[in-house]
Amino acid sequence: MKILAFAASNSKKSINKSLVQSALNQLNNSTATTIDINDFEMPIYGEDLEQAHGVPEAAKRFVEAIAEVDALIISLAEHNGSYTVAFKNILDWCSRLDRNIFQNKEILLLATSPGPGGASNVLKFAVNSMPFFGGEVIGEFSLPSFYDNFNAEKMTITDAALDDKFKTALSMIDR
Repeated sequence: MKILAFAASNSKKSINKSLVQSALNQLNNSTATTIDINDFEMPIYGEDLEQAHGVPEAAKRFVEAIAEVDALIISLAEHNGSYTVAFKNILDWCSRLDRNIFQNKEILLLATSPGPGGASNVLKFAVNSMPFFGGEVIGEFSLPSFYDNFNAEKMTITDAALDDKFKTALSMIDR
């Protein structure tokens, strides 16, 4: 299976990027390409901007990157209980091309945060909203208290029970 993976965060030090990398390090049956959403920066979506300038090339490139793969791994950062503005803006612009942004691809959703909630609010939101954008959510995993449960040097989850859940989630897409 060919997978596109990214963290839905524009932070250069994103812990969600670390979680994505950990997932990719454990793939056995798939090949993966990673993207950085910073490479798809666009002005904040607005009708007036769209009418004046059309949809940015970056939105077209994002949709094209999805078209080239079989499935996606997305790790969601949580800002105030929802998507980051950077990721939401990408969705807003891409939806102007076609609401079926994820093109009926399978998606494994991951999320983490420094706190005990593990970005669970945005994860629940994404599970419910991804189908609206043509994504088939086949699994999800939330890592709470990132700095207590993740070894950044080894890029591994240190809590055995959480690591088992992570591997189970990965097995849903790595087939």
